Order: sequence, then C-alpha cells, then structure tokens
Amino acid sequence: QVQLVESGGGLVQPGGSLTLSCSASGGRFSILSMGWYRQAPGKEREWVASRRRDGSINYADSVKGRFTISRDNAKGGLNLQMNSLKPEDTAVYYCKVNDYTKDYWGEGTLVTVSS
Repeated sequence: QVQLVESGGGLVQPGGSLTLSCSASGGRFSILSMGWYRQAPGKEREWVASRRRDGSINYADSVKGRFTISRDNAKGGLNLQMNSLKPEDTAVYYCKVNDYTKDYWGEGTLVTVSS
C-alpha cells in the first residue's frame, strides 16, 4: 500500500514561487508514473504534470514553462517547482502515483496565490 504526503503549500503573491514536495512510502513498489494534479474551488480536479518510469515528463499547457517536476530520490517522491504563479493557480495540489495496478492519492496541499 502506497502512502503519499504532500507538503509545501501556502500563501504566495502573484509572480512568486513555491515548491511542493510529495513523499512516498509503503514498502517496495514499482512506479509506472507519478504526477501532480490540482483542484480549484468549484472546479474539477485537473492534471498538472507527470513523470513516467522512462523519465518522460509532460506538462499541462496552463503551466508549461512555469512549473517543473523532478524526482526526489531521497523521499521516494516528486517535487513540483512553481514559478511565476498566477491567481488562477490557486488550488489544492495532489500527488498521484500509479504502481502498475492502481492509482494512489495524497491528501493534498493548498496553494493560494493572492496579493
């Protein structure tokens, strides 16, 4: 059973930066893909970025050029570096892992972009 814990959320001004971390635990497991999703108030959860086992990385058009994901080998998880943040980036950000059999989700961390 994979457990995911996100951290690093908070309040940031427009144009600012924030780094989210996702720590994974639960014994030995093989990861097919890891990714970040977000859910803004009143909206459906949407995909932000993901990294597959082969190292390929993809980003949603809305964050391309501003967000960067990277593997955190020490924590067995995934980081999300967010730059040039906009008010529309305000959301709860979730980490998701697929271990070839099912998806696992964290509880999320809130990011608020506001002046």
